[in-house]
Amino acid sequence: MDLRKIKTLIDLVSESNVAELEITEAEGTVRIVKSLPVGSQQAASQVHYVSAPAPQNPAPVAAVAAAPEAKPEAAAVPVAVSAHHVLKSPMVGTFYAASSPDAKPFVSVGDVVKQGQTVCIIEAMKIMNEIEADKSGTIVKILAEAAQGVEFGQSLFEIAEN
Repeated sequence: MDLRKIKTLIDLVSESNVAELEITEAEGTVRIVKSLPVGSQQAASQVHYVSAPAPQNPAPVAAVAAAPEAKPEAAAVPVAVSAHHVLKSPMVGTFYAASSPDAKPFVSVGDVVKQGQTVCIIEAMKIMNEIEADKSGTIVKILAEAAQGVEFGQSLFEIAEN
């Protein structure tokens, strides 16, 4: 992969909400990870370049393709109705309450959040997606477990609107 292409990818990651990007081509693999901002400094990006091609494993693709088929079964399970607003997962992936294992969670029960505030991360296909509150209010309940899989449309948080 040529240097101009890598530079373009770094610029795209730094200008977007994507925290991590990994691309595999015949020449090798490039992984770009956005660092958390420190103070008023802009987030820096780290680039990891692996010259050997990454092994291709068709099993995860089959698992991802099979995930949407599991959705009708999940819909058949009765779901408790809440008087509060429920923030649901916009994708299938792995739920993380904090940016790293030793970091403080984005939100805890009792925290007041504003619409657009990051409340968790869902990792999908090696990309860390920041999930934002779609309503302002107080976190009443956290319905997902850290480092556990979540389904599309699964309830993540209950938010009492202020």
